[in-house]
Amino acid sequence: MSGLHLTRTAENGAEIDALAAALARDGGGRVGIDGLMPDLHARMRRTWAPHPRLLGLKVTRALTWEAHDRRDHEWWPQGITTSAHTGLDERHGRDVLATSWYAKGDAGSRISIVDVERGRYGHVLLVTPTLVDGRPGIAPLKVHAGGIVWHGDYLHVAATGRGFVSCRMDDLMRVPAGSDHETFGHRYVLPVRFSHKGHSAEGIGKLRFSFFTVDRSGTDPALVVGEYGNRKQTRRVARFALDPTTKLPIGDAEGFVRPEVDDRGEPRMQGVSVVDGTYYATRSRSPYRFGSMYVGQPGAFREHRWATPIGPEDLVFWPENDSFWSVTEHPRRRWVYAMDRAGLRR
Repeated sequence: MSGLHLTRTAENGAEIDALAAALARDGGGRVGIDGLMPDLHARMRRTWAPHPRLLGLKVTRALTWEAHDRRDHEWWPQGITTSAHTGLDERHGRDVLATSWYAKGDAGSRISIVDVERGRYGHVLLVTPTLVDGRPGIAPLKVHAGGIVWHGDYLHVAATGRGFVSCRMDDLMRVPAGSDHETFGHRYVLPVRFSHKGHSAEGIGKLRFSFFTVDRSGTDPALVVGEYGNRKQTRRVARFALDPTTKLPIGDAEGFVRPEVDDRGEPRMQGVSVVDGTYYATRSRSPYRFGSMYVGQPGAFREHRWATPIGPEDLVFWPENDSFWSVTEHPRRRWVYAMDRAGLRR
């Protein structure tokens, strides 16, 4: 036994419904991801043609944000996921990427929905809903958001030592102009519905949810969690079984969700993806050096050096184009970029 487990909190259903009703009275309210898609107002920019001296040896495509997002020292990109396997393609004719950011000030964390085909994106603030004396409110979700997973109806957001929080994309809400809710300039919010809190036995450090992904290689999906750490820290890789129907981690009779754990992760891992049983992981090296890609199995990785741009973060596999997508964090060196899987087999 690993000595680690998760417990799920109660849902914030009443708080979310009260917030939706209050916003609807002012012309906003619950719109879901379908309501956001036509309103992606920011433009994604094509950047330099991929060149190893600029973006790393394995990059095949790269985009960047509008100038204010590219240069912003308040908000820092971290996680990335895709809507593949969620049904969005059937409704809108394409899948999209989502990235997460954390704020160094009081604004908490947010996601950006990126329509790569249209070259558009929009920001959504992540919030915790409140209900005090019948009055709904929101508080910014203050987590690092180092990884995100969009699985079924849920968006899961990594919260480091706290575990992870879960939002339903159908709860995404429009905040009308003039609202008395503080959204730090964001026109849309996504409330947390519940959390999975991390616990550990005495003498065992809590699992750090630095980044995660869904492994669909086997019969049933699994949530694969990785820890960012230096050579003196734990660098565990944990697998949590997921229910194919609910899309949520499977608990035991006590409600505890227990993982399988491997402690052979590499230093400074930033993101992971698993395809056909093979692990792929990004590694950062410094704010001034290209990153690496690891390919193989924990304890037996092959390193592709100088594979990524400076500051690589989370990683996701996009099956439609057989490529991995990642995001970089440093101001003025911020890209959303792709690497073909074929180029990482050699």
